[in-house]
Amino acid sequence: MAKNLEKVYEPKSVEGRLYALWEEKGYFHAAPNPDKKPFSIVIPPPNITGQLHMGHALDNTLQDCLIRFKRMQGFETLWMPGTDHASIATEVKIVEQMASEGVTKADIGREGFLERAWAWRKQYGGRIVEQLKQLGSSCDWERERFTMDEGCSNAVRTAFVDLYDKGLIYRGDRIINWCPDCKTALSDAEVEYEEQASHLWYIRYPAEDGGEGVVVATTRPETMLGDTGVAVHPDDPRYAHLVGKNVVLPLMNRVIPVVADTYVDLEFGTGAVKMTPAHDPNDFEVGMRHHLEVLRVLDDGGVVNEFGGAYAGLERYEARKRVVADLEAIGALVKIEDHPHNVGACYRCHTTVEPIVSKQWFVSMKPLAEPAMEAVRSGDTRFLPERFSKTYFHWMENIRDWCISRQLWWGHRIPAYYCEDCGEMIVAIESPSACAKCGSTKVRQDEDVLDTWFSSGLWPFSTMGWPDRTEELAYFYPTNVLVTGYDIIFFWVARMIVFGMAEMGEKPFDDVLIHGIVRDAIGRKMSKSLGNGIDPLEEIDKYGAESLRFSLTNGISPGNDMRYQSEKVEASRNFCNKIWNAARFVLMNLDEDDESPADIASLQLDAADKWLLTRLNAIVAEMTAHLEEFDIGLAAQKIYDFAWSEFCDWYIEMAKARLYGEDAGAKAAARGVLVHGLRTIVQLLHPFMPFITEEIYQHLPGSGESVMVSAWPVPNAAFDFPAQTRAIEKMMELTRAIRNLRAEMNVPPATRPSVTVLADVESAADFEAVASYLQRLSSAGELRVTTDRACMPASAVPCATPFAEAFLPLNELIDVEKEKKRLGKEAEKLQIEIDRADAKLNNPGFTNKAPANVIDGVRAQLEENRKTMAKISERLASL
Repeated sequence: MAKNLEKVYEPKSVEGRLYALWEEKGYFHAAPNPDKKPFSIVIPPPNITGQLHMGHALDNTLQDCLIRFKRMQGFETLWMPGTDHASIATEVKIVEQMASEGVTKADIGREGFLERAWAWRKQYGGRIVEQLKQLGSSCDWERERFTMDEGCSNAVRTAFVDLYDKGLIYRGDRIINWCPDCKTALSDAEVEYEEQASHLWYIRYPAEDGGEGVVVATTRPETMLGDTGVAVHPDDPRYAHLVGKNVVLPLMNRVIPVVADTYVDLEFGTGAVKMTPAHDPNDFEVGMRHHLEVLRVLDDGGVVNEFGGAYAGLERYEARKRVVADLEAIGALVKIEDHPHNVGACYRCHTTVEPIVSKQWFVSMKPLAEPAMEAVRSGDTRFLPERFSKTYFHWMENIRDWCISRQLWWGHRIPAYYCEDCGEMIVAIESPSACAKCGSTKVRQDEDVLDTWFSSGLWPFSTMGWPDRTEELAYFYPTNVLVTGYDIIFFWVARMIVFGMAEMGEKPFDDVLIHGIVRDAIGRKMSKSLGNGIDPLEEIDKYGAESLRFSLTNGISPGNDMRYQSEKVEASRNFCNKIWNAARFVLMNLDEDDESPADIASLQLDAADKWLLTRLNAIVAEMTAHLEEFDIGLAAQKIYDFAWSEFCDWYIEMAKARLYGEDAGAKAAARGVLVHGLRTIVQLLHPFMPFITEEIYQHLPGSGESVMVSAWPVPNAAFDFPAQTRAIEKMMELTRAIRNLRAEMNVPPATRPSVTVLADVESAADFEAVASYLQRLSSAGELRVTTDRACMPASAVPCATPFAEAFLPLNELIDVEKEKKRLGKEAEKLQIEIDRADAKLNNPGFTNKAPANVIDGVRAQLEENRKTMAKISERLASL
């Protein structure tokens, strides 16, 4: 077995080679196995339009950590991968590509467009999969799915027909969110709201009988063209005389009724509300209750249609300007007030959406929401952190019917068919060849496609073969954990729970691990418009995959946003180098016959060995507990601290004396424990840093074929040595205190003063047991341990810990006279600076003319210099 590692860890020479080996060996593949417990995760499927971004990198690293951990624990681990067809985003990309060629959808027709879409998917759809592999994601790529593959498409049709047959899917005219740019309906979850500065326009609607009528306030004056009523509160005495009568709609001169409805807020505006049932969801509900006409005055492109009278053909915002100007001209505009309010925008193109009445397909959500809420309420499915369950409940309790039809060509076409002869509608999984009612073969399919999130909602079970009752479905469903960001709880998480309960009769996952957003270094959300995005692939190219992975996981807390800082990636790269160099040290100190791991229990263990073995037990137990609870950030921090400080900085230093000594038994013990410790660290680090740990593991004596399929470490009760652990930890703390004292006094590294340790009886015994380590690690000359304070050397400088005091003779640390002269010169220079600053601050010519930041800087420096002078004076006094 080759023992030596390359001098420097080069990720580029390792990552591709090892990933190919893992795939070749089939380590990522999972299959139902009665001899193992299952552990499964479904990937949040990235869009085929996607390019790996930092959100993907964080999300997939967290999933990979859990999968690798559970794989090593012996579970049959399935990480189901796949991609989403992303109806709107993909169609936009293809239309843009066609536009550059001077071609439109109308030119090539639906079939021609879909040919282009599938070709686009073939060319670009797998790009993000290859990028996930570069990150080290250990998905079961043999099972890769696509939301429009035949299996998922069959699942979509089956679910649609099932819900339709149960009366939970229907088609009707309702208010929906409409994107005038994408020219498609949107669900409530696909609308992003932001507060914008706007206005309230107050408009007088005169009474039909010539009276004053009412004044209404609106944020969208152009929609008044479609007003079919005015609503007031039934308890409002100001308008009681108008209820049941009519007012005249200005500009349109249309007579409209005044109705009383409790929806009206007496305190807002004037207490009278214009009713535009075709363009406002609340107005629509009021209109239904009072049988108001539903008059749509905007077309699909946001342009006033023929019902807009003189304003027909105007774009909505141009119509607004004209309407306001004309109202003012006829004296109907009473006043305009500034008024910030929430404006909805399309989550894809950010165009302001229009609420419009349209014939669409809907899912009746309230009956489906209750079982989904109960799954979380009962604890059957947990949100981690728990606070996100409140977000979930808030949305589910206020849920509206979900508009699932989209006016696009790319996507799952709605499985509804219409007979052109008799008008019969047939909803079926398979396309009918003839009308079931009249036998006509003139049957056409609905033109619309389903909302992308409909197919995504089926993802946990459609990917495992549903509606067929496959072995995979029986074994791996429900899945164990879903890892996702808090920004898609509404879009995806809630809908998966809804569909899981509706179609499978049980939850889709046990736990939902919510992570935050990766923001830039100053806390802004990364976006193309800000130009502050960081390309993960560039970071991988520069630092290596595990440096990026570890920087994204180390110390993070579930549910909280994180700031991306290149310094943290560099620190992770330094950690890689630290582990690599430690591994090189261990391997270079092995004998040629070290081909199998040593039997630790049979070795000549000393206090340092027993301390390390005890600490390994503790870190294994702590990391396992953190990963079981999905606290990945804390687990990463634990192994970082242990590997860097306790193993590399302390144990390796303690082992050196024996490695270079003549005692064969001591040397064998140090080598055996070093290899055991390194192997354990490599295994614990593997979920976070898969490549470097595999490369090191392959070089360790007695290792199996891959760290990925090695057994996750478990605490060994035989390796529990509390007495030696206590002694070593006291020694480490006192060593740190002595090192700090030497640094404060500028003692040269080569100086080895004698050290006297004063401690109580128990601690004195502990220090005696590890005296050789204390002496060497604190660079001491003679070392003496005592319980008698009278034995302290004269003119000694003390340092203390809770368990002991150490005394170092002053004359052995420094040349006192020389140090006094040095400090005296330093004090003289400092006093000159202090006097100069004092003079400036007492000079009105300076304080009156200098900028405030300059004056503050002088004051701050003066304060710092005075503190330093106080320390020098203290030191001189002690000398």
